[in-house]
Amino acid sequence: MFDLGSVQAALRESGLDGWLLYDFRGNNPLARRILDLEGRKPGTRRFFYLVPAEGTPTKLVHRIESGALDHLPGEKRVYLAWQELEDSVRGLVDGRKRLAMEYSPRNANPYISRVDAGTIELIRASGVEIVPSGDLIQQFEAVWDDDQWAMHQEAAAICRAAYDVAFGLIAERVRRDGSLKETEVQRAILDHFKAHGATTDGPPIVGVGPHSGDPHYETTPETDAPIREGDFVLVDLWARMDKPRAVYADYTRVGFVGTEVPEKYENLFGIVVRARDAGLSLILEAFADGRPLTGGEVDDATRRVIQQAGFGEWFTHRTGHNIGQDDHGNGAHLDNLETRDGRRLIPRTCFSIEPGIYLPEFGVRTEIDVYIDARGGVHVTGGEPQDRVLPILA
Repeated sequence: MFDLGSVQAALRESGLDGWLLYDFRGNNPLARRILDLEGRKPGTRRFFYLVPAEGTPTKLVHRIESGALDHLPGEKRVYLAWQELEDSVRGLVDGRKRLAMEYSPRNANPYISRVDAGTIELIRASGVEIVPSGDLIQQFEAVWDDDQWAMHQEAAAICRAAYDVAFGLIAERVRRDGSLKETEVQRAILDHFKAHGATTDGPPIVGVGPHSGDPHYETTPETDAPIREGDFVLVDLWARMDKPRAVYADYTRVGFVGTEVPEKYENLFGIVVRARDAGLSLILEAFADGRPLTGGEVDDATRRVIQQAGFGEWFTHRTGHNIGQDDHGNGAHLDNLETRDGRRLIPRTCFSIEPGIYLPEFGVRTEIDVYIDARGGVHVTGGEPQDRVLPILA
C-alpha cells in the first residue's frame, strides 16, 4: 500500500523536492508498483503523480481516464489536449528544483531507466534537475517485511532440499540405468517444488558438460543431453512459496558424477568460491562498519579474484542480482560490468552472489543468497555455501 508519510520522509532525507511518477500504457512498471497499480490493466493515456517532500500530492490525468489515480491521496488536475498536458506539467513542477524520476544518465542502469527521453526533455524545460529514483525504488519496492523474510527462509529450505532430490536421482539412475536425461532432473525438481507448496517462473537449469558452460542454458528436445558417470553437472534452481507477496530463493550448485572429483573441476571451482567469499567479506565489513556500499563495488571485489586467477574473460555476467517477488528484482544488483549500478545495498533487501567461469568444455558457478536485516545484519540463506564440487556417486 502506498505510504505517503514514508515516501515524503525519504524525499526529505535525500534532499529532494519531490518524486514525479509517470506512466504511459504500462511502460513504467516500477511506478505502477509504487502506486499500487500492479495487476490493474494499464490505461491508454499518460498520467503524472507528483509527491512533494512536503504538502499534498498532485495527480495529472486525462479526461477519459480521470479516475486512474483516484485510489491515491492528493489534488486532481485533468487535461485533454496535448497543449493542456504540457502547460499542466509546467505548472506541476513549477518551483521545484530537484525531482526524482525513473531515469538513469546515459541509460547506465536500464533497470530503473523507464521514462522516455522526450518526457525527460519536457520536465527539464521547466528548469528542473532530474535525479535517478533508484534508491527510492529500492526502499519502497525491494524492501521486505517480516512475513516476506519468513517466506524466503521457507523457500530456501525447499530449494536446498531440491539439491538432495536432484543429485540423489542422478546417483540412483546412473547406478541403475547408466544414464538419465537433463529434463528428468528438471522434472524431479519441479515436482519437489509443487509437493512442498513452492512455485517458480521457469524450469531450473540442468547443464551437463559443455551445457554447464552456458550461463543461461535452456534444455530443449534437441539439446536434452544424457548424464552419465564421469560427467560434470551444474544445477541452478529458484522458487518462492505459492502465496501472495512471496519472494524468491535462488541457488546454484555443481557436482561430478563419480566418487572422486578430478582436479581440473576442483581447481576452477575453488577460484569462484574465493571470489564469492571476497564479495561476501566486503559486505560483512561494510555493514559492520556502517559504511555505505554499492552493488558495483561488490562486483568489482568479486570479479578481481577471477581476473587475478587469469579467467576474467570467462566470467561473462554480473556478480549478482536483487531478489524479490520477481527472481530478478528491482533493487540494487551487484553489477559494474553490464551496467554501472551505483545503488546502495540497503537493509531489508536480498541479492545473490554468483560468480562463474564458463569454459567451452564445462563451466562452474556458485550462488548464494544474502539478506541484510533491519539492523544491518548479514544473513547467508539456503544452508552452508558449497565449497567443493559434490562427488555425486560417493
